[in-house]
Amino acid sequence: MRIRVIGTGVMGRGIAQWAATAGHTVELADARREAVGEAIGFIAGLLDRAVAKGRMTEPEAGEVRARLVPLDAVSAPGDDVALVIEAIREDLDTKAALFGELEAVLPPTTIFATNTSSLPVTRIAATLADPSRLAGLHFFNPVPLMKIVEVVPGAATRPDIPGTLADLVRASGHRAVTVADTPGFLVNHAGRGLVTEAFALLEDSVAEPVVIDRIARDVLGLRMGPFELMDLTGLDVTAAVIDSIWTGFRHSDRLRPSFLTPNRVAAGLYGRKSGRGFYDHRPGAEGITEAPVTAVKCPLWIAGSGPDADALRAAFPESLDEPAPEAVVLVPIWGTTVTAAIAAHGLPASRTFGLDPLSLSTRRRVLAVTPASDPDAVRAAVGAVAAGAEAVSVVRDTAGSVAQRLLASIVSVAASIAERSLASPEDVDLAVTAALGYPSGPLAWGDRIGAVRLLELQDRLHETTGDPRYRPARWLRERAELGLPLTTPAYPLEKETP
Repeated sequence: MRIRVIGTGVMGRGIAQWAATAGHTVELADARREAVGEAIGFIAGLLDRAVAKGRMTEPEAGEVRARLVPLDAVSAPGDDVALVIEAIREDLDTKAALFGELEAVLPPTTIFATNTSSLPVTRIAATLADPSRLAGLHFFNPVPLMKIVEVVPGAATRPDIPGTLADLVRASGHRAVTVADTPGFLVNHAGRGLVTEAFALLEDSVAEPVVIDRIARDVLGLRMGPFELMDLTGLDVTAAVIDSIWTGFRHSDRLRPSFLTPNRVAAGLYGRKSGRGFYDHRPGAEGITEAPVTAVKCPLWIAGSGPDADALRAAFPESLDEPAPEAVVLVPIWGTTVTAAIAAHGLPASRTFGLDPLSLSTRRRVLAVTPASDPDAVRAAVGAVAAGAEAVSVVRDTAGSVAQRLLASIVSVAASIAERSLASPEDVDLAVTAALGYPSGPLAWGDRIGAVRLLELQDRLHETTGDPRYRPARWLRERAELGLPLTTPAYPLEKETP
């Protein structure tokens, strides 16, 4: 297949390398002609390094180089061009003008694809005489390593084009997910669950960014905590995406931005690229270390009944059978607060703490304190729960604690995507694991917890806080009440023809 890639920035170079490596002839073009030669030279350098590392042979690299064809103009004629992939700057008028030029010189059989990550595919296509020939083909950086591509049909895209593009992506070594033309498409939309809830925790002063990041990594198993991730991608970029998706979905409570971001962006606290963000990345800056915690024996009593309380007793087999005057009291928290447990059961406020059940089987245990907590009792509680763990994080009391709120939001946003038929459950999980590096897809992750238990968590979060952001998605409630996994697709309705 002959593919024309327009744009020689990071994404354009990556797409060209991907397509040429897969065996396609790639015409490379850019409005700045000298940029084309620079891009081909850059790709050649990557191929040379791949040969040096034994990832491909020199003859193989030579074949890839030979398939890269420089063009003098983006709108050069080409009767044999099967596909154009545009990867120029994110501006609707600029993209529309480009495709208008291409429509005038390329045959009707040429498929047009835009790599836009934020603009509506339908609005770009609407500027063409034939809007049916354009779709979205959204790659992720770095293209050769991020082996996932979103195929985004516009409202007028021909029915055969999404399947053709998906087949091309799969045949070229990447995985394809078909996504509705909605704000953020799939991956950026699904990723809002983690970062928006992380900001909500920060707004509530539950914990500092470094503590939230540690819990996200050690308890939930994420590769990076949300604030580490935002420092990597740049808060200016993250904030713009959050606002764009929230606005696009008509101010959905589940996607609500934080009041904390505008001032941080205005101050230039973007993260790595500006030197400072939630962490200090300037040369010579010292990393944040965590003081080791030593397990200490002290009288410990587990309050409450049910599976979570039983799990705590199993984790602390030396806990007392009956309350004692000086014992540290632990209560398991699932969607509610330590404060509510103290009030409901008449527990000693100064010595009662919450422990997140999600943290029991991990290297880090999470202890929740209240305004009534005695400092000496806090130190005793930390030493007591350190038994069998490598680290203990102390957070302020909040409904559900840190890990529960993050997980509930991740699953909730994914469930709302599936509920609206923006993508299939299978594609939601595939795209998120491939592009965001989560330990499992959010819907499969929810199934590990259990739909019924997750619904209980979200109902309690919603009831305790009164915040509509925690209202359970219909997708979750239906499957919990029907005894079905969250990955169960919607019933397939037949399409009626007029």
